[in-house]
Amino acid sequence: MNPETDDDVGLMQRCLAGEEAALRAFVDRYQGLVFALCFRMLSHRQDAEDTTQETLLRAIRHLGQWEPARPFKPWLLAIAANRCRTRLGQRSRKPVELGDRAPDVAAPAEPQALSEELQRAVGGLRDDYRLCFVMFYQQELSVQEIAETLKCPEGTIKTWLYRARKQIANELVERGVVDRDGYELHGL
Repeated sequence: MNPETDDDVGLMQRCLAGEEAALRAFVDRYQGLVFALCFRMLSHRQDAEDTTQETLLRAIRHLGQWEPARPFKPWLLAIAANRCRTRLGQRSRKPVELGDRAPDVAAPAEPQALSEELQRAVGGLRDDYRLCFVMFYQQELSVQEIAETLKCPEGTIKTWLYRARKQIANELVERGVVDRDGYELHGL
């Protein structure tokens, strides 16, 4: 068995028993992981913090539904992804106040650092592509784990990753950050 999975099982059993130290350890262990996904999906710090808290509370409340034979991380990230989708849906139904969102991701006058440009391009992806991209490249989940998490066929995940990479590459070329061969321009 996987030592990480064994460690998760023990921690979750202690959480289910109501051990306060285990609940704190749970939050300490997974808060950063969940926040990173939420922030990438929502591009707004306050929304990401709120969604992280909702996710962790929901996961703790529903720990009994997790199957210990399966890895915990994809199960938790599925909850986070669903909470992010809900939050994004709520955003699209309410008017956005000017100070309520992240800065606009429109093209700047001059290209910025490559990492900022990449973040801008990832932020411009449609939600399912961005979620898949973040889970694969930042959370380092396998295609199979992402498929299980999102309840999609692996072929769909592969297609979304391909399209996300293609869209990001096109965006970086259009913004003059890289040339068609992928070489950085402007000394970035």
